[in-house]
Amino acid sequence: MILYYSGTGNSAYIARKLARELGDELLSVRDRIKNGDTGGVTADRLIFCVPTYGWRIPRIVEKWIDETQFDGNVPAWFVMSCGDGIGNAAKYIKKLCERKRFRYMGTAQIIMPENYIALFDAPEEDKAREIIASGAGQIAETARMIGAGETLPGVPVKLMDRIYSTVVNPVFYRFIVKADKFRADDKCVGCGKCVSECPLNDIRLVDGRPVWGDNCTHCMACICGCPTGAIEYGKASLGKPRYMCPED
Repeated sequence: MILYYSGTGNSAYIARKLARELGDELLSVRDRIKNGDTGGVTADRLIFCVPTYGWRIPRIVEKWIDETQFDGNVPAWFVMSCGDGIGNAAKYIKKLCERKRFRYMGTAQIIMPENYIALFDAPEEDKAREIIASGAGQIAETARMIGAGETLPGVPVKLMDRIYSTVVNPVFYRFIVKADKFRADDKCVGCGKCVSECPLNDIRLVDGRPVWGDNCTHCMACICGCPTGAIEYGKASLGKPRYMCPED
């Protein structure tokens, strides 16, 4: 089974590619989280496709895995999409697998277009498609290794990778991951797409405009998925391209 969580579509794209190669069933972790569903999951193998948040898997995904019942001693592969690198995420994934009694089968890093416009720039459409195309071979090789039951080789871990995942990650969540800078301007038409896309049900419409709560995970689904480009994140997002992974 391929379990995927995605905000702007990168990990969902990879999950669909792997599903075609492997013939595995897809399960949306985002939908499970949004619906508060931690019902048991039974599968012969588990393939988690997730984005990189602060050089580790998203906390809300880790929490969902911890709270969901899985069969023990099941092989588990992790495939992480990222704009630059996953740091030392594998260290914490191994600990998660130990807690859940999964057989850890490695972590793959797939470079995809950047979407985190709260801090970085997303690429223009042509460049985004170029980045996506460049990862096709790695996705195919990852599928081959999983299909053969092989352990993924992982990526070399440097000192800064350890610092990013161990020191910067908690700082990132403590000081950066907040919704207080999100706002909708006059282009907002009150369609409610941001409400439906938020995995934590943290947005509601008040007088036809979105209002954010205090349970944001900074997935960028609301700001990047807004059909009229009405949402901004303080001044950081002004003039920046929005990124949603194109359907394959």
